[in-house]
Amino acid sequence: RTNGKLELDANHLQVGREPPASWSRTTSKLVANHQQVGREPPASWSRTTGKLVANHQQVGVGRKPPASWPVGRRSSGKLSGMSSTTSPSGTSGPHGPLHGVRVLDLTSVLMGPLATQILGDLGADVICIEDAKGDTNRSMGLGPHRQLSGVSLNLLRNKRNICLDMKTPGGIDAALRIAATCDVVVTNLRPAPLARLGFTYDDVRKVRPDVVFCQAHGWPSDSEKANRPAYDDIVQSATGIADAHMISTGDARISPTLIADKVSGLTIAYSIIAALFHRERSGEGQFIEVAMTEAMSAWVLSEHGAAAIPVPALGPAGYSRVLAPNRRPQPTADGHFAILPYSFEHYRHVFTEGGAAHLLDDERMQTERSRILNGNWLYQEVAKILQTKDTAFWEEFCERHSIPSSRVVTLQEMVDELPIAEHQITGQYRQIPSASRFSKTPTSVRRDAPLIGQHNHEVLAEAGFTDLEIEALIHSKALKTPGT
Repeated sequence: RTNGKLELDANHLQVGREPPASWSRTTSKLVANHQQVGREPPASWSRTTGKLVANHQQVGVGRKPPASWPVGRRSSGKLSGMSSTTSPSGTSGPHGPLHGVRVLDLTSVLMGPLATQILGDLGADVICIEDAKGDTNRSMGLGPHRQLSGVSLNLLRNKRNICLDMKTPGGIDAALRIAATCDVVVTNLRPAPLARLGFTYDDVRKVRPDVVFCQAHGWPSDSEKANRPAYDDIVQSATGIADAHMISTGDARISPTLIADKVSGLTIAYSIIAALFHRERSGEGQFIEVAMTEAMSAWVLSEHGAAAIPVPALGPAGYSRVLAPNRRPQPTADGHFAILPYSFEHYRHVFTEGGAAHLLDDERMQTERSRILNGNWLYQEVAKILQTKDTAFWEEFCERHSIPSSRVVTLQEMVDELPIAEHQITGQYRQIPSASRFSKTPTSVRRDAPLIGQHNHEVLAEAGFTDLEIEALIHSKALKTPGT
């Protein structure tokens, strides 16, 4: 009991220890000094051999109480739940699985913003710190507002925005005070700039000891290239994508989508969620580094390590079927069609339809391994057959025989199928749905993509700033107000 409030103290609820004498189970409710603890305990809770347990795990030193415990705040080293427990004012929609998690976002372009968009869609309260010139993604193509491109309308959703100059004393102080209220900090600033700002993991954990701090950049921080700038084009070239194109087509090209940014963004998102799960069980925050080149190398080599993985190597790197020059949608009589017969039975249907049943006796057809090793030949033979009929015929044929296939869908068709949403400032736009569906804690879009500095006062007030302190930040030019 502190100032009349009941708190869960990690130092007093220990594994294997008898709960305090003042605790008892009365009429199926947990009480302490005759004061009920917030809510009915879950059915999974029980008193076993004099010890308080939840889902067969006892509450121990340094461990956070289960999510079902009454939610409060973390203060003075005592556990009383996770910070930011209520939805920010003005939000609506269901609570996602990360509801109650607050994220401070110091990222830019696409990699980091995609990661924090995912966290926001999952229910997290995401606060972006942005400088007055605005993030690159706000200028990535046309948009209905000078600060909102078509890219940023989706990429920046479910986020609040504060415009701080972190190179000023007032700006870095404000950033650290905001960080003290956050469960997660994520940045794609390189190690040297972060150190110059005074916003490294060590700096932040002084104000938030249990923070999950994720730092993402091009190359590992312990490498010679640690402070080199990196963008998707560079990382694709540094991690085998250009070479794979060279092997396949003879032309060193990179993919016409931001694969490195997006793979790295997904890596950031799942790494943060895993670290939050660890903290939920242990009470410990931690530092996470995501190097784009390492994330992409792991992704590319999952199949392209191939025969070069055993020691000694059994062959060169590169998965032959995927690198086959003929692996692509093939021309039909009136368009293009992608088809991937995978089993011998699939090939039997295709070759019989195409008058090439004799190929079924070819030794290259007899085992799955031989078909994989001779993938380019198979692609070529199937291509000869596809051009004899129109796309509609092959769509029906493949559906009838359960052969994996698709016509070539255009980017414009994909956009045209998206649902239309309403942005309070810019009007209607096409909303990209979240990539996962939850039965109990669905994702949602609760906030429109913000303008720069749209939530300055709101965010600072939540961090404990008075009106006078906020005015001082504006006067010192550490805080930029919208339109300035």
